[in-house]
Amino acid sequence: MRRFLSLRSLSRVVRPLLGCTLVAAFASGAQAQEAEQRTEPRDAKKPFAAWSESVHSIRDSLVTIARAQVGTKYVHGGTSPDGGFDCSGLVKYVMAALHVDLPRTAAQQARIGHEISRDPSRLRPGDLLTFGKGKSGRVSHIGIYVGQGRYVHASSVAGQVIESDLNRTGSPLIRAWRGVRRVVAGADADSTRKGDS
Repeated sequence: MRRFLSLRSLSRVVRPLLGCTLVAAFASGAQAQEAEQRTEPRDAKKPFAAWSESVHSIRDSLVTIARAQVGTKYVHGGTSPDGGFDCSGLVKYVMAALHVDLPRTAAQQARIGHEISRDPSRLRPGDLLTFGKGKSGRVSHIGIYVGQGRYVHASSVAGQVIESDLNRTGSPLIRAWRGVRRVVAGADADSTRKGDS
């Protein structure tokens, strides 16, 4: 079963996270847009511009929440800033702040949302990056992409939540990047995603 944050649930997500003022601003913007549509023709090149801005706000919020956990100690099975995080506990905690309920383990989380091609140019902040060791294809680690080739994850090697470069190489302890899962869908979603049958 796939779960992802759709734009239909935007008001349920934005209201508790960002407060009523921002929701009112979105509502005012929507009313102004409706008034413009009555007097001016719609811009055929940017029909989802308002949606796109909302999705970017959600992605920015995910990045902010994830980066706020950098430095929190690594604890196997950990699910909170006070008790520490493991990799999937961190992802579950960050996504829960936006009312996205994910399963507990990295392997389970690697099956949620939409599979996106493993192409750095297609990554969006908030995408989940999956990692594994060996040729089995098994996912054993997960992190949150925060933009500019970087991701936040709870590292057992570093003993804490860290921000890393996706292109880091050289250590045999580093897991191979397996794939990308998108749980925040929107106007900028990858149209080449796989596994949507």
